[in-house]
Amino acid sequence: MARKSLIAREVKRQKLVDKYAKLRKQLKEEGRWDELDKLPKNSSAVRLHNRCQLTGRPKGYMRKFKINRVTFRKMANEGLIPGVTKASW
Repeated sequence: MARKSLIAREVKRQKLVDKYAKLRKQLKEEGRWDELDKLPKNSSAVRLHNRCQLTGRPKGYMRKFKINRVTFRKMANEGLIPGVTKASW
């Protein structure tokens, strides 16, 4: 489990990205770079980092399922993810 502060930081960044997305796009299209610099740094989508929805783990993230590989394997073995079965041939 990730530290709660790190998870909260990512949530805060996501809110800022959502809030300023439209304005950032408009400023970029118009080429107003000086005004773009005055916006908060965390309003840039580049600063976001994918984290597991259940545990907050930042590494081994699987985009399709929005969870990390460890949690994915555990849930798949327990049959909690529809359509996912262990391969055998």
